[in-house]
Amino acid sequence: MKPTKILNEKNYLTKNMKTLSPFFYRLLLTALLLAPLASLHAADPIPVQPPSNDHKAPVSLDADKAVKAVPQERMQQVYDEVKTPFKYGVVIRGEANQFVDSPSVFRKDGQWYMVYITITKEVGYETCLARSADLLKWEKLGKILSFPKEGWDRWQRAGYLALCDTTWGGSNELETYDGKYWMSYLGGALQGYETDPLAIGLAWTKTPTEAREWTPLAENPVLHRDQPDVRPFEKVTLYKSNIIWDKAKTLGSPFVMYYNGKIKGSYEKIGMAVSDDMVHWKRYGKDSVVANGEDQQNGITGDPQVVKIGDLWVMFYFGAFYRPGAFDTFACSTDLVNWTKWTGEDLVKSSEPWDKTFAHKPWIVKHDGVVYHFYNAVGDQGRVIGLATSKDLKNPAK
Repeated sequence: MKPTKILNEKNYLTKNMKTLSPFFYRLLLTALLLAPLASLHAADPIPVQPPSNDHKAPVSLDADKAVKAVPQERMQQVYDEVKTPFKYGVVIRGEANQFVDSPSVFRKDGQWYMVYITITKEVGYETCLARSADLLKWEKLGKILSFPKEGWDRWQRAGYLALCDTTWGGSNELETYDGKYWMSYLGGALQGYETDPLAIGLAWTKTPTEAREWTPLAENPVLHRDQPDVRPFEKVTLYKSNIIWDKAKTLGSPFVMYYNGKIKGSYEKIGMAVSDDMVHWKRYGKDSVVANGEDQQNGITGDPQVVKIGDLWVMFYFGAFYRPGAFDTFACSTDLVNWTKWTGEDLVKSSEPWDKTFAHKPWIVKHDGVVYHFYNAVGDQGRVIGLATSKDLKNPAK
């Protein structure tokens, strides 16, 4: 999910240590040495239910359908609409010995809520909820997906909102299906920082604004690496997912999931799955749909968030290691399958002391004419949630 992969951060540090100040080098090295070596567990099997009969050959788009790339002019228009050049600062920090990560934001009854994940003392991910009246000042409310006593997700439960209103500048509210609010989550049975193997599960609630435990599906995990239709890009582990509700059923099913999977080490791509009922999922296509670093067979393309701007689908995602650093960017599509990658200026990148190591993992909303870009910032304050905006909210008179 991430140049939050500790081993990747160690490799990045090693390759670039000559350019770092002694103080910065010692600071990073101390933090990284505390992390467990997740790769030691990479071969451990994930305890799962027997494969469902639903997992047959991946669904594919009609091979005869010609899809043109999104023109550069349209891509530039999207960039101009979503860019956030003003760094507001850190909006959520962890408690003692705790990192925070992966924000996703929704609105309900005039209040804003953020689902985010935490990892304390490198044990594993849990999912929490915070509330805000203005998208700037946040109050932590508590956990909504915490460690169970046993099971496939015993030590990893990192949740991400599902079925958010995808309309750009729209309600930013969650939609219900079957009378429930939904989230997908990354789960795993082993302790550590994103220790392989990880799989994707689903959970639901009827009270998304309260710090109460969400209910995981009995059918979990719904996607994992040991299923017969698994594709090469996800054969090691599965990471963050984003589920949208496409009521037009462009691909034949209303629910579309995008997620990044790992091929090896620090090589990740984004692929797709579809569902008719939010419970049973089929992989879509024979390979990934958004990838970078193919020439090097290295680099991360991950943590997608999909919105719709006019008639164009826009996927915000982060990139890392196929070029220096970690940064947020985007791709555009007219059909949810074929994506044109933006190659211009990053949406956010490292520029401040608190995000000088990594600036990545986007969740972006537009409200009252202002674009708010929440992201995971890694720097001199540890791993925190940062915010960049389209207007200078710290100096509104300018």
